[in-house]
Amino acid sequence: MYDESEKTKRWEGGYERTWEVLKEDESGSLKATVDDLLFKEKRKRVLEQHGQVRLGMMRHLYVIIDMSRSMEDQDLKPNRLTSTLKLLEYFVEEYFDQNPISQIGIVTTKNKRAEKLTELAGNPKKHKEALKKAVGVSCSGEPSLYNSLTLAMETLKHMPGHTSREILVIFSSLTTCDPSNIYDLIKCLKIAKIRVSVIGLSAEVRVCTVLTRETGGTYHVILDESHFRELLNYHVSPPPANSNSECSLIRMGFPQHTMVSLSDQDAKPCFSMAHLDSSSGPVLSLGGYYCPQCRAKYAELPVECKVCGLTLVSAPHLARSYHHLFPLDAFRETSIDEIQGERYCQGCQGELKDLNVYICNVCQNIYCVECDIFIHDTLHCCPGCIHNQPNP
Repeated sequence: MYDESEKTKRWEGGYERTWEVLKEDESGSLKATVDDLLFKEKRKRVLEQHGQVRLGMMRHLYVIIDMSRSMEDQDLKPNRLTSTLKLLEYFVEEYFDQNPISQIGIVTTKNKRAEKLTELAGNPKKHKEALKKAVGVSCSGEPSLYNSLTLAMETLKHMPGHTSREILVIFSSLTTCDPSNIYDLIKCLKIAKIRVSVIGLSAEVRVCTVLTRETGGTYHVILDESHFRELLNYHVSPPPANSNSECSLIRMGFPQHTMVSLSDQDAKPCFSMAHLDSSSGPVLSLGGYYCPQCRAKYAELPVECKVCGLTLVSAPHLARSYHHLFPLDAFRETSIDEIQGERYCQGCQGELKDLNVYICNVCQNIYCVECDIFIHDTLHCCPGCIHNQPNP
């Protein structure tokens, strides 16, 4: 516990007047200060994006949800559990939008035990339905970090070496009840090259600090619900891959949607997860995507073929995963006083009212801070540069 990498403790350092950062407005609210902190954090994330970095494009992520008694607290409305599950639905949708060839699994922990809510899968509908059903589940007892991490690790350690293996813990409690030494488990996670990140809902906990530091993850404590959403968005983009991770070629199939007649031999049952999970079993349909290797049929992409194991994707899926490798360069931050002529944002066409504006280094178009963040987080391309490109 005392083998620290830090030379001095926080309380042994210089005296810091940290409360002076918080300033009330005329109505006595701290919302303006919190919003300013959120914008600074968003801008910092944009500046940290840079190209020519090896990323884990095929990701296997387990989300661990603390469902202990502390999740009934009402500092998030209506309570922590409902707010967390609602934001995780949004996170799952964004995750698969930006990482269409990746997978997610969900683990819950309460009463000192852990259980899987969903297995690792690439079907967002399945995970969102499970999260909606979990809203009515009662919260009780203490969580167990050890049991939940072990449960996730048993699956992740068997994933191929070229994939990114990650765990995201949503931790509300200030305690954890573990059956064994969790520091030994942290060493196992580090050896298995599993990155663990934690989002705290209460306060900073020492074991989480050690866990994230040793495995190369991140640890943040939320300020409010909007900050919670931003911290989840931070984990949508793929993280940098380990320097010693394996490289390998991956076989993929690119099937096209085909319609057949009833007399055609390809009019066969669909093996999509949505149909296999239904009580009626595989559904006979006339249209679908046919695996180029074994001719198995699926209703949607991406999917891993249940017959031959070939990964089936479409070109747009691969393109959405590919753009992370070459992120848009950060715009140049400039004072609004230096802007000559009309002071309008070229993105939203609104009047520039902030003290600082952001200029594209290529097309020299001017954007407000909201458009700057939207362009880098969602569009991944400058609208001005695209507009200036000649038509083919």
